[in-house]
Amino acid sequence: MNGEIDEDVTHCIEAGWTQLRLASDVLCDKNVPLKLKGKFYKVVVRPTMLYGAECWPVKKSHVQQMKVAEMRMLRWMCEHTRLDRIMNEVIRDKVGVAPMEEKMREERLK
Repeated sequence: MNGEIDEDVTHCIEAGWTQLRLASDVLCDKNVPLKLKGKFYKVVVRPTMLYGAECWPVKKSHVQQMKVAEMRMLRWMCEHTRLDRIMNEVIRDKVGVAPMEEKMREERLK
C-alpha cells in the first residue's frame, strides 16, 4: 500500500524456509551428495523465494535479507554453523549454487 516491499520479502523468505522444511528428510540425509541438495535448492527453494522479484523496487537491505536467508539455508543443508567459520564462497562451491544477489538481478532483467 505504501510502496514498500518489506513484508513481501519476509513472506518470500518464510515460503523458502517452508519448502526447505518440507524436504528436510532428503536435505538432512548424510547419504545425499551436496551437489544434489544444491540442485534441489535451485529447482524448488530459490524460485519460491524469488517469486515476484522481477517487479520489486529492491533496496540493499532487502538484498541483504535474502542473502542471509540463503546462507542460513545452505549452511543448514551442509550441516555447518557459523561457529565452524567456513566462508560463504566455500559453502556455495560445495553445493554448487550462485549467489542470491546475482539471481535477483537476473530476475529483474528478464
